This record gives sequence, structure tokens and C-alpha cells, in this order.
Amino acid sequence: MNELLAARSLTTLPVVTLGGDAVAQLKDTVFDAAAGRITGFTLSGRGLLSGPPDAVLVRTTAEPAEVPPHHELPGLRILTETGDTLGAVQDVAFEPGTGRVEAVVTAHGDLPADHLLGLGDYALVVRAA
Repeated sequence: MNELLAARSLTTLPVVTLGGDAVAQLKDTVFDAAAGRITGFTLSGRGLLSGPPDAVLVRTTAEPAEVPPHHELPGLRILTETGDTLGAVQDVAFEPGTGRVEAVVTAHGDLPADHLLGLGDYALVVRAA
């Protein structure tokens, strides 16, 4: 297994074209709860491009035809299928090569990806223990 990345470690990384032009910064991850994968990223304006020397490379600066629905995970409430509150999402640990989510990080410990049931406007829903 490859080393896992925390989704929050990617925020504010510069987005750079193959030609070397900085065009944006990563703002948030687009998470598909049903597939258990990070499927994309939302971007913010250029801002100050400082920090780690790493960047995200893009082939084009063209806008996508359609932006998929997404939710900002950090801070999102976590509920079990029975309605119990488990706190809030602090981060998501994922495999960078595939985007496969391994765990949701909370203040009370990590929730394995196989416990994820769905994601909505109000909460991330997980299997009750």
C-alpha cells in the first residue's frame, strides 16, 4: 500500500499548468461517499503561492463542463445511521494514486472507510458500531 495523504495537507497547494503557470490554489476536496474516493478538488483564486515546494499539475486551465456536487468535509457533522452524533470531520486520509479513502479523521479517532454510508448537506452518515 502507498503512503496515505491527509486531504487537508493539500489545501493551499498551488495548481500549476504543465507550462509552469500558477493558475489557482487547491481549496477543498470533492468526495464521493458512495464510491469511497476523492474524485476532484475545488479551486480558489491565485492568492499567495507560498509554502511547500510541491504543486498540483493540470493539463489545461479550461473550466470543467459541469462541476459535481461537493461538500467541504472538514467541520461537517458525523451521524450514525441511527442518528447518534460522532462529532465532526477533521480530515480524510486517502491513497493519492487512486483517491481511495481509507479513513475519516475525527477528534475521537479514525472511522474506517467501510463505515461510510452517505454524504449530504447536513452530515456524513456512517455505520453504527
